[in-house]
Amino acid sequence: MFELWAKTVKNNKVIKDTVITLKDQDTRTHKIFKALEEACIQFDLERPIWLEMNVEQFKRSKRTRFRQDNFIESIPFDYLEICILKEN
Repeated sequence: MFELWAKTVKNNKVIKDTVITLKDQDTRTHKIFKALEEACIQFDLERPIWLEMNVEQFKRSKRTRFRQDNFIESIPFDYLEICILKEN
């Protein structure tokens, strides 16, 4: 089982959050992208662009933050954070 927590934060307050659970046998990378896409659909957001900083941060700590630089359109929050809660 794979669980990813996604939340949007503005002024240090969680605006929206969701936990995406996947049970398929995809690779870890595919699960991350699929869960992020599902969270973006729930939040009615475009998918963020992964910058090198996000990749390195995610490798180190299983979490990263997507800020305005990661989105083409303007976002109504400070950042979108994703974090892996469980992976088997």
